[in-house]
Amino acid sequence: MKLPTLQRRQLVGHDILLARHGDHITTMRVDRQADRVIAFLDDGSTDSAPNRISPGLRMPGTARSLLRDDWKLFAVVAACTSGFACVMFAAAVALAGISGDPALAELLSNYPGS
Repeated sequence: MKLPTLQRRQLVGHDILLARHGDHITTMRVDRQADRVIAFLDDGSTDSAPNRISPGLRMPGTARSLLRDDWKLFAVVAACTSGFACVMFAAAVALAGISGDPALAELLSNYPGS
């Protein structure tokens, strides 16, 4: 079962053009700049349709759009997680060095990291 957010979006313009022209469409292409689908018909003419039902309608995100829109958030979370891991490692090393108990130093230095 595929997740809906990882599937390619079905463009509204394809459905509109198929309803208008049916079997008379030879090829279709997407004009991402104008957010339209353009159909080339078998008689040599072209037709286009918008990809949005309503301009204010927010489409569900895909994995690519999620990474494109939220890369700053992911970078901050990764930096905070790495920073926290470094602080915890430094605290463990400092605790092993400060304590006079060699058993604690051995425990902290031999604990598996993964």
